[in-house]
Amino acid sequence: MKSFLPRSASAAEEQASLWAARLDGGSLTASERAALDAWLAETPTHRALLSGYCQFSADLEENLLALVATGAVTPPLEETPQPARRRWSLPWFAGTALAAAAAVAFVFWLARPGVQFESIETPAAHRQSLTLADGSRVELNARTSLRIESSRTERRVQLVTGEAYFVVSKDKKRPFIVETPAGSVRVTGTIFNVRSETTSQLEVTVVEGSVQVSPSNAGSMLSSDPVKLGAGDRLSTSTQGVFPETLSASALEDALAWRQGQIVCNGMPLREAAARFARYHGRNIEVAPDAADLHVSSRHSLDDLGRFFAELKHMYPGKTVSVTYDPSGTAHVTVRSDR
Repeated sequence: MKSFLPRSASAAEEQASLWAARLDGGSLTASERAALDAWLAETPTHRALLSGYCQFSADLEENLLALVATGAVTPPLEETPQPARRRWSLPWFAGTALAAAAAVAFVFWLARPGVQFESIETPAAHRQSLTLADGSRVELNARTSLRIESSRTERRVQLVTGEAYFVVSKDKKRPFIVETPAGSVRVTGTIFNVRSETTSQLEVTVVEGSVQVSPSNAGSMLSSDPVKLGAGDRLSTSTQGVFPETLSASALEDALAWRQGQIVCNGMPLREAAARFARYHGRNIEVAPDAADLHVSSRHSLDDLGRFFAELKHMYPGKTVSVTYDPSGTAHVTVRSDR
């Protein structure tokens, strides 16, 4: 745990401690939330500092309550306007070796909300990385929507739609759960990737550690029994069933290429490759039925849709690929034989 010394604390640390106190004390107003978002956006260091102070506050509460229960610490109490309620004396608390900022955070613990919420959404053709309040890191693909709920007993993320890469901070007392419309993933600390775009489609890829995946019953052939995955494992679900597999090191790297803005198509059907680009850019791309099952085996930049279309025209010897657009902006991909 980081040592917090009030006399040497930087201005950024002081501000982080104040925000931690406000978050512990209750819900922020709209103006306060806007101010916090602006402060966090200034530099990644601010989010890391806030995460540290929030975790420190949680640890502090647990440790001091244990000390008081054993009689090792007997803090003076002061009356509040409500007869049935008492608080720790702030002057006593601030006089300890703990930082004054941490004391400010602690004094609000009685009013601390049971759950803290945060919603994040990425627009088309944009990816985002951030650090959560517990120190976990998340990378979001384009058009991904997350809702984060953090409490004293668990950390819960709702992946409404899209794809996210998680590096979970280890905390055995608070499991980390990712919920999707197609199932859930439960861990205490590991690295994994989740993609879910429909109520029946779920893809979980594990990089390090292990996870427990519980597919939903959205499809009649899906099993609800939890499936344990280890490093290098991937589980995919559809209405046809649950399909676990073990990836090679190169296949694992290819599966996560989106983090560098790439898509690696190793024999991927053209309809699926087109769907990946369509989702990333928020565009409609329709592939003619007779071309949907043609395979794509190359690496492409997700950001350059025009280049992907241009390269398609040279991908199939003996065939001519055409890309046309209708008035709505939908791209139509057709393939005809030159014979």
